[in-house]
Amino acid sequence: MNFIDTARRDFLATGSCGIGALALGSMLLDDGLFANESLDGNPLVARQPHFTPRAQRCIFIFLAGAPSQIDLMDPKPELVRRDGQMLPESISGGVRLAFTNAKTARLKGSPRRFTRYGECGTEFSDRLPHIAACADDIAVVRSMHTDEFNHHPAQLMMNSGVGRPGRPSIGAWVTYGLGTLSQQLPGYVVLSAGTGSSGGTSNWTNGFLPSPYRGISFRTQGEPLLNLKNPAGVSGDDQHGSLAAIRAMNQHRLELTNDSGIAERIAAYELAFRMQAVAPELVDLTGETQQTLDAYGVARPEPENRRYRGYTGNAHASFGRNCLLARRLLERGVRFVNLYHASWDHHDGLDKDLKYNCSVVDQPVAALLKDLKQRGLLDDTLVVFAGEFGRTPLADTHEGNGQQPGRDHHPFAFSLWMAGGGIKGGQVIGRTDEIGWAPVEDPVHINDFHATLLHLFGLNHLRLSKRFGGFDIRLTNVGGTVVEKLMG
Repeated sequence: MNFIDTARRDFLATGSCGIGALALGSMLLDDGLFANESLDGNPLVARQPHFTPRAQRCIFIFLAGAPSQIDLMDPKPELVRRDGQMLPESISGGVRLAFTNAKTARLKGSPRRFTRYGECGTEFSDRLPHIAACADDIAVVRSMHTDEFNHHPAQLMMNSGVGRPGRPSIGAWVTYGLGTLSQQLPGYVVLSAGTGSSGGTSNWTNGFLPSPYRGISFRTQGEPLLNLKNPAGVSGDDQHGSLAAIRAMNQHRLELTNDSGIAERIAAYELAFRMQAVAPELVDLTGETQQTLDAYGVARPEPENRRYRGYTGNAHASFGRNCLLARRLLERGVRFVNLYHASWDHHDGLDKDLKYNCSVVDQPVAALLKDLKQRGLLDDTLVVFAGEFGRTPLADTHEGNGQQPGRDHHPFAFSLWMAGGGIKGGQVIGRTDEIGWAPVEDPVHINDFHATLLHLFGLNHLRLSKRFGGFDIRLTNVGGTVVEKLMG
């Protein structure tokens, strides 16, 4: 290759890409959304929403494996009366479930006791007494439904709007649209407890969005991220000099190629450097009162019986600590926090394992809601409590071996709740039929839920999009309607 060819190639690589970037920036300006192409080159700089937001930050509590709504948030006395009967043929015909044969399985009523809580009188199961005490701040949606009936695709759909990998997650979309409120911490942080979700890191990926919008997994013990501390013998001045040299080389390459990946790499290095100063203090809970630590249950012991689905030996303490860390992250400007807990996949031993998992999450989640409210943060902090789908009103005995029955995957109807951030608490949205098989009033698809979540952040789900593969792709895929009833 001669000099002229090389020069032509460099011109095309730099000049044409620069023109394209200018054109893209102009279009984004016309749309009223800079996205990651911000004026100062910082992909996480705070940006203006499309309209006045009600929420500024979000804690999304994801119960991976899918909790049983029939045993927690959607009481069905008629199902109890019909316990042991066959599913009506009008329903069972053509139904496909993950493991259960709908034509031969029998209805299973819940043994749980439901009680009305708060001035609103919303009914909750006796497995969630602490959360139930916050009923007046909570809006329960009992008419959720999804398109997927296996865990990984259903988790992807709940987190990214479609049941296949490669799409950005909710947290990535929110930080892409709004940036973050802190320049010392990531805009989107993930904290996990329990055995881990089926979808794994694909649940908090940035997909085709730039990498700064990916969820960053924090450890809950020791350093929140590995290698935050300098190695022995490396001083702060040494590190600063090395980073300056690396930045200069990256900047030179960026000017030659206009490769956005290099800009993202520069931003990542600089964020990591800034995090060294603030992350250790973030996970140091010694400044919290003993009353706060006890309320969140950060030192709760595990039960001696280890035969619980999701048992890891430290889930109670770990999840309680994660809830407290979530509040501390919000206070330090993080926009979106995911709290994962697994596994709620109760195909057998439902009563025993549901009791264990609820004991992990009930106390600290309620403490989080009360703490946010007491600190004046709940008004503009959206809290979501959800799994990927529901559980059947049928008994699942697919594993046999003398196990007590559980419930199979149920995409046709499930429940979640939301609080704070513009949500009108103390209400129930939607209703399922008398056995909990399908919504019969105000059905809410996952794309509707996502449209509503973005709306609370002042983002129009039809406008928040990214050009990829020749298409303008958005979180709500090709659907989505804002659920106005949810908002106060």
